[in-house]
Amino acid sequence: MSTNEERQRYSQEELAEFENIILEKLTNARKEVTFIKETLSRRNDSGTDNTASPSKVLEDGADTAEKESLNQLASRQMKFIQQLENALIRIKNGTYGVCIVTGKLIPKERLRAVPHTQHTIEAKLQRKD
Repeated sequence: MSTNEERQRYSQEELAEFENIILEKLTNARKEVTFIKETLSRRNDSGTDNTASPSKVLEDGADTAEKESLNQLASRQMKFIQQLENALIRIKNGTYGVCIVTGKLIPKERLRAVPHTQHTIEAKLQRKD
C-alpha cells in the first residue's frame, strides 16, 4: 500500500478504534433515550387531579414545559443515534473518515470528538446551514 493510499483511507485497526468509540456512544445515547422515555411515562401517569387552583395551573404549565424539553432532548438523541448508526455503516462500506465535500481524510482528533461527522473542519466552515 502506497503512502498516498494510506492518506485516503483509515486502516482496519484505526477503523476498529472508531467503531468502539461509536458503539460506546450508541450505548450511552440509547440509555439516555430510555431514561427520558421512562421519565415522560412517569410524568404522564402521575397527577390527573383536575382541580383548577391557580397553583395547579402554574404547576401544569411548568410540567408541560418540562415535558416539551424532555421530548426535544429525546428527539435530538434519536437523531444522534441515527447519525452514529450511519457512521457504523460507513465503516463497513469503507467510506468512514472521508470528507464528503473535499474527499480528504478527516483528522483522527476530529473523528474522536465527533465520530459521526462526514466533514473536515474546512468543509464544515464552508457550509452555510
